[in-house]
Amino acid sequence: MAQLLQQSILVVGGGTWGCSTALQLARNGYTNVTVFDQSPIPSPISAGNDVNKIMEEGSPSETDTDEQYIWNRLHQIATDKWKNDPIFRPFYHPTGFIMAASQESAQRELIDAYLGKCKDKLRLLNTADKFRSTMPKGILTGDFPNWKGFFRESGAGWVFARGALEAACRSASRLGVRFVTGMTEGSVKRLLYTDDRSDVVGVQTADGQKHKADRVILCAGANSDQLLDFERQLRPTAWTLAHIQMTEEERKLWKDLPVLFNVNRGFFIEPDTQNGQLKLVDEHPGYCNFLYDPDTGAERSVPFAKHQIPIQSERDARQFLRETVPQIADRPFVFARICWDADTPDRVFLIDRHPKYKSLVVAVGGSGNGFMMMPAVGVVVQQVLEGILESRLQHAFRWRPETAVERDWRDTQHRYGGSGAVGDFQKVNEWTRVGDDAKRASSL
Repeated sequence: MAQLLQQSILVVGGGTWGCSTALQLARNGYTNVTVFDQSPIPSPISAGNDVNKIMEEGSPSETDTDEQYIWNRLHQIATDKWKNDPIFRPFYHPTGFIMAASQESAQRELIDAYLGKCKDKLRLLNTADKFRSTMPKGILTGDFPNWKGFFRESGAGWVFARGALEAACRSASRLGVRFVTGMTEGSVKRLLYTDDRSDVVGVQTADGQKHKADRVILCAGANSDQLLDFERQLRPTAWTLAHIQMTEEERKLWKDLPVLFNVNRGFFIEPDTQNGQLKLVDEHPGYCNFLYDPDTGAERSVPFAKHQIPIQSERDARQFLRETVPQIADRPFVFARICWDADTPDRVFLIDRHPKYKSLVVAVGGSGNGFMMMPAVGVVVQQVLEGILESRLQHAFRWRPETAVERDWRDTQHRYGGSGAVGDFQKVNEWTRVGDDAKRASSL
């Protein structure tokens, strides 16, 4: 063990999972850890560089199935960190969580299922008046057409994502982790292999420098499959978000609100304290950017950065607002962007030693749940590195290309909303123009 602590470790990616991993390793005695990222942390394209993310607490029980145990165990680890760890604790806001659906299939498959398995007390919501009663008078003024859901008043809320990411980075740096950032010296372009390609021995950055190491941990999010063949286990998928500016009076009224989430429509979380902006997300199965890959002769989804969203996403977001808070539904957006993640076929994380390259650990496949589990992921990566991860988690997070055989890239993976299909950015012709004319009044 002492020898492992002194080995050189390169972490590729300084986003949510990279910073969590670096912090966890440094806290546990690893003395030679270097993180590479193409941007200063937090990167403007990192999914974790955000004002807030939904958080739910949880813990396993003796009656859990294997699938339930996996997530409840992760929730247990993450909950302990968000509530008790001095690095993460300041960023958790246990305001409660409202979950709903507008379509019968989602109500049956998600809402009813959640009601049947959640251990916390839930308040059933099935009329507009009941939804309105969850927040101070004057906030929820919409008609909530066909909405059915529940209010989880404890054990859930949101986390200040950017704050937690920055805190993890600062703390890891103080403990000796070296962060190398920038489009040349920090941007990893390829992995380095032994002459017989039997193992990974480091990385090469955009400036041509080769960095050798005893271990490499690849956690570059949606960009990970550009550095390694994941045998179709990763599908880079993007979601769309926007911000609306709130007045000072509104900020006070909307403070400490529960998260409002409709799996067919979208969600919003209380205005951030820094800028007083309300973040809203239109719900849909995600967008991909499908391009032809000449190396494989097949299509693949390739991430790109954009601080705008498709006009259709704006329409859907405003429809969500009209059903809930119509008094602000036509207010102009002051910020918008697409946010990338990577889906595994079963939406379970992929955190494992590579079966061929013994010195390579992969930590990828957030599948829409990556930030909530940020503190837990660092723990899992360390235990994978040391070979001590508990068996059920080890099996669940294993390298598993058999699950991706003949994978349908357009599978919605049990997500709802929007058109009900995975979108293709290559077919989007109209984008918002947020920032081009901040005073533009929406005509949608």
